[in-house]
Amino acid sequence: MILLKNVTLYDPRPLGKKDVLLSYDKVALVEDHIDCPLPGTEVIDGSELIAVPGFMDQHVHPIGGGGEQGLHSRTPELQLSNVVEAGVTTLVGVLGTDCITRSVDALLAKTKALNNEGVTAFCLTSAYCYPPVTLTGSVMRDIVMLQEVLGCKLALSDNRGSHPTREELIRLVSDIRMAGLVGGKPGVLHIHMGVDKAGIEPLLDIVRTTDIPIWHFRPTHMAKHPDQAVTFTQMGGYADFTAGVNLPKVLSRVWPELNKSLTTISSDSNGSMPKWDATHEHVIGMGVGKMTSLFNTVRELVRMGIPLEDILPCITKNVAEALLLYPRKGTVQAGSDADLVLLREDLTIDTVIARGRKLMEGQRVLVKGMYE
Repeated sequence: MILLKNVTLYDPRPLGKKDVLLSYDKVALVEDHIDCPLPGTEVIDGSELIAVPGFMDQHVHPIGGGGEQGLHSRTPELQLSNVVEAGVTTLVGVLGTDCITRSVDALLAKTKALNNEGVTAFCLTSAYCYPPVTLTGSVMRDIVMLQEVLGCKLALSDNRGSHPTREELIRLVSDIRMAGLVGGKPGVLHIHMGVDKAGIEPLLDIVRTTDIPIWHFRPTHMAKHPDQAVTFTQMGGYADFTAGVNLPKVLSRVWPELNKSLTTISSDSNGSMPKWDATHEHVIGMGVGKMTSLFNTVRELVRMGIPLEDILPCITKNVAEALLLYPRKGTVQAGSDADLVLLREDLTIDTVIARGRKLMEGQRVLVKGMYE
């Protein structure tokens, strides 16, 4: 058991000074004052710390991605310490451009491994391509029968995608919706958005002309189409933005118009970050996404004037609600998972607790992967 004393708590709402008692993997109590912990309870003085829910990153490449410059350009696998130092306690793994040398089987195995190592991990089936690549031979079967699989991935408006037709999109998202209903999952079609000027217009057309709920479409990398993101959230859909040095400027511009409860941020960690020529046809360089960009971006937005309690839900509560995990995840309240990040006053990460276990303390990673 761990007792946090006199910590400034955001759940992610600002609640002021609180005591928080963690018992095994759950939050047991959140009170103004908690006395008499049981023998053996670890007491942490939180008087100079800020406690927030563990961060949730719904777009991660745990087994690496990339490959657009040849097989030598495949990006490396995610390590547990990368997750811990970023303050992430829950993640969703995805495949990327490469669905030939990277497989759903390998992604699922890595997802299970991360769960074994102490964080909470889920994943999506398929990749950029259409028809989808799956483990069981069916998107519906993957979602219903594989515990960790929450939905499916696809690419749109990108010259590396398969350019599915309107009818193919409708059939795919309809299957995902039914699988979500049967499997008790969110049933999401997580869509990598490229830079094509059409943007999410194919999705908007389907939503406007069919009875398919907008809730199932989850476009990401929406900093490429920020005005469409505004429209999408105002219609009731979730829009996901990719963290990075350019996002604060883009997001701060559209922030007043976005439906903030339907706005999320993810890192694209360990995915390739290709640098394109002026025609956007040829790769001239390659970078790798970092999970630390997730909270770095949030911290920069706070520095630019967005209150912490307004932007924090984009990596906590909003993500949990979008994935049907709230209030188990995305909050700090009695009964929720004991996933917390303790921040210093300058908003640097001091301590990370996942499922009631300290993975980082005093800015030192305590728990690493088996081969680190």
